[in-house]
Amino acid sequence: MITTEQREKLRGWFAGRLPDDLFEELTEVTVDREEITVIGRIPEPRLAEDAPAAERGAALESRVQEFRERTREDRMAVAREAEHRFRRKVSWGVECGGRRTLFTHVAAPVMTRLRQPERQVLDTLIAGGVARSRSDALAWCVRLVQRHTDDWLAELRDSLEHVQRVRAQGPDAEPDQADHAEHTDDEE
Repeated sequence: MITTEQREKLRGWFAGRLPDDLFEELTEVTVDREEITVIGRIPEPRLAEDAPAAERGAALESRVQEFRERTREDRMAVAREAEHRFRRKVSWGVECGGRRTLFTHVAAPVMTRLRQPERQVLDTLIAGGVARSRSDALAWCVRLVQRHTDDWLAELRDSLEHVQRVRAQGPDAEPDQADHAEHTDDEE
């Protein structure tokens, strides 16, 4: 878990480091323990107002593919630098025409021990065609919880950030320069 300030610095680093013409707008930079995901908006293809949905869909898909191929070297150069600096893999994605497309990204294994009732839930999702495997079913459950508890999770993240700030001020924390100067004056 990183603080809001660390997240802002990370976003600022990418905003400053990415080539100006890479995205129309840097829309999102997210981070967890393993991965940083960078998403930007790219221009929509020009189509007639009354273009059929199939044509629009194919044009958007082609635009994303063209962007991915054309910018690969630039994105990978930034990713190598960021991976070295932040010790996390960098993944990329785009928004185009209201659609979000993620390129290759990390699928981190999660160790868990589930009892039979929890495994039965996952197996029911598989049998119902919602998921292909227990791993897919577990990811589906996490997305469902996330969708229905965004406010609660945001509050929890804020609380964790507060805990980190309080811990940083504990007895093992490095004293501020001002505190250090006050103690030095008292000793003389």
